[in-house]
Amino acid sequence: MMLAGFRRRLLGANHSGHRGGLEILHWIGPGLLVTVGFIDPGNWATNMAAGSTYGYGLLWVVTLSTVMLVILQHNVAHLGIVTGECLAESCARHLPRAVSRPVLASAYLACVATMMAEVLGGGIALQMLLGLDVRVGSALVAAASAALLLTNSYGKVERWIIGFVSLIGVSFLAEIAMVRVDWASAAVGWVVPAMPSGSAAIIVSVLGAVVMPHNLFLHSEVIQSQHFEGKGDAVIRERLGHEFVDTLLSMGIGWAINSAMVILAASTFFSAGVRVDDLAQAAATLEPMLGPAARHIFALALLLAGLASSVTAGMAAGTVSAGIAGEPYDIHDRHSSLGVVGAFLGALVAIMFVGDPFEGLVWSQALLSLQLPVTVFVQIWLTSSPRVMGAYTNGTALKAVLVLIALIVTVLNAVLLAGA
Repeated sequence: MMLAGFRRRLLGANHSGHRGGLEILHWIGPGLLVTVGFIDPGNWATNMAAGSTYGYGLLWVVTLSTVMLVILQHNVAHLGIVTGECLAESCARHLPRAVSRPVLASAYLACVATMMAEVLGGGIALQMLLGLDVRVGSALVAAASAALLLTNSYGKVERWIIGFVSLIGVSFLAEIAMVRVDWASAAVGWVVPAMPSGSAAIIVSVLGAVVMPHNLFLHSEVIQSQHFEGKGDAVIRERLGHEFVDTLLSMGIGWAINSAMVILAASTFFSAGVRVDDLAQAAATLEPMLGPAARHIFALALLLAGLASSVTAGMAAGTVSAGIAGEPYDIHDRHSSLGVVGAFLGALVAIMFVGDPFEGLVWSQALLSLQLPVTVFVQIWLTSSPRVMGAYTNGTALKAVLVLIALIVTVLNAVLLAGA
């Protein structure tokens, strides 16, 4: 299966049983696939909006979201390692049908919202590069990503895509070096929570853009496809430890890239009194500051981000639709393939009704945050159940932290809805 071979293909890991100082590299991979999902065009829009409107003041949301993300992704990976089931399969198997179906249906809608942001971002990039209509460009991105998934040819190019997305991160870090950053203000912004007037929608959007429901389903699928559950406690415990390093490293990379986006927007747009409400505007504004190639580099990076992240969103949609049928993800099975196709079509239909592409990107991320508490509370119930996890059930302290995270997300959503 494509997902089962992801880690091996990504790093060329050998299975000789060699134990050495670089052994941990053998297990790096699944977390990086998740990282692709939270540096997508939706993140670009919310981070640019946060930095250009509130300067460094909302960097704490990136920090808080990433800490929450590490805990949640590590926890859901435990579910996959211990049980051999992804989150969607576990929902269908262990929850009453009257509960599991609405939960998975809402998760599928979250995948569609994610997909909308990702193909829409790719469409915006093609408009900047080739002058295409955004809807036409979005359809081309959707068709390319769907073809990669349905033909299973994504496995042949996934290392290249992850490499390209890595270049996106490097480009943002390089651009940081080209502008004047108020690092003292950034340091405060990273750790001191603040909610400026009118910032609720952007705060929830940044949260939804980092802690994404579909990534919880995707991570558990990638992990469970390696099937450690039948190899004994020693192997499971070793894999749990390695998985934490993979998650911590991968999410740390994502934190740096998302922070760099906010800092770049704060240092260039906020300091100049420019509020970004269009990604094309952001690219054009960067050009006189960073050189004539900045616009094209920005657009190409956005296109790569949209293409790569829409592939991972498609995988997640297929995982959820297969889970509804009580099956593992398999692109050759109709439950998975129809779920993938349905997500792309749903995203394109939604894009047809989007009047302002930038606002569409921001609000799609807010919708993800609204669904997130549902997924998180279900995940907590499953990973805290001895019937599901056996001896690997959540401890009291971890359960308390997970519930706190779910409550934080719920309260932020309530603030957003109250101000809507």
